[in-house]
Amino acid sequence: MRLVGPVLDIAVPVYNEEADLERCVRRLHDFLAVHVPYTARITIADNASRDDTLAIARRLASELDGIRVIHLDQKGRGRALRAAWSTSDAQIVAYLDVDLSTDLNALMPLVAPLISGHSDVAIGSRLTRDSRVVRGRKREVISRGYNLILHASLRTRFSDAQCGFKAVRAEVARELLPLVQDGEWFFDTELLVLAERIGLRIHEVPVDWVDDPDSRVDILDTIRKDLLGIGRLGRALLLGTLPLDELRHSLGREPLVPGVPRGMVGQLVRFGIIGVISTIAYAVLYLLLHPATGAQAANFLALLITAVLNTAANRAFTFGVRGRHHAGRHYVQGLVIFAFGLLVTSGSLFALHQWWPHTDKHVELVVLVLANLVATLMRFVGLRWVFRPVAGSQR
Repeated sequence: MRLVGPVLDIAVPVYNEEADLERCVRRLHDFLAVHVPYTARITIADNASRDDTLAIARRLASELDGIRVIHLDQKGRGRALRAAWSTSDAQIVAYLDVDLSTDLNALMPLVAPLISGHSDVAIGSRLTRDSRVVRGRKREVISRGYNLILHASLRTRFSDAQCGFKAVRAEVARELLPLVQDGEWFFDTELLVLAERIGLRIHEVPVDWVDDPDSRVDILDTIRKDLLGIGRLGRALLLGTLPLDELRHSLGREPLVPGVPRGMVGQLVRFGIIGVISTIAYAVLYLLLHPATGAQAANFLALLITAVLNTAANRAFTFGVRGRHHAGRHYVQGLVIFAFGLLVTSGSLFALHQWWPHTDKHVELVVLVLANLVATLMRFVGLRWVFRPVAGSQR
């Protein structure tokens, strides 16, 4: 008969924690027995401790039910979590820091949406309005600064990437872990960014959190590695080397309604911003070229230049298509859309000259801008078709 694993498996990554390990594990074990109405296990993930941490962990496993111990020969919280989660047979995998800085009363609110199937990933947050946090100003500034960098550079929406209090549905973890490259402190951030990019539902729980004054984290080294991780992950997203579409398909995060893709509101906003910039660039180019080339040629050249740049910008930022895959086809199809815009603007210019042969170039520009606005709706529809997801594409 096949044995059924626990509902919840909580990993506790440790490195040289002989002084605090037993007290913290016993406290967590007692809490699970009293307050968690599901089968639960604690996995102590020792990563290369050089003191008696491993021996204490094994003794606890022999004395208490529901304790598992794994040992790694290399340091790194991310490596410890990867080993614990990838070998777990639980429905929900989680982790928390051994110092138990986060109030355990937040555990059930953390895992309940995952057990119900409502959410895919759950994170504790120290940075929401309802969180209660006790820590020094230096750590507060660093934490908020790091998350602001994430929001600006990787367009993340979750509030706190680094809180040591997270949970993931096991089947989701199995899909994401092979793509998470970092084995240290950036592990959390990388996993969350991937989850967000493929449309997984991330549940945030405000937590009560008290800083551990005996923390072993090297802040400067962690900041350096985190910034390198942001650069590496940002480059991978820009070049389209991550199989995000395949993940969306395997995890069932494709559009709910055919023809109504996810993120359409955001696409419209980004398309509008790029459109405003393109219109300004078009107007400047038209006014500069007009004295030398005349109205029709100036319109053609200004529209062609801005159409190529507009297509490139919308490809990368509005529709999130990265890398060289299908790039040539995209630009050719973009030129077809340019031809429609040229037809509308040139036709408007011709009609204006028929009605008012000696019009001023500034009046011509007003007419052309209005004609471009008419063509904008068709351009958005056309670009949505050009950059539609196709089999084998990567975003």
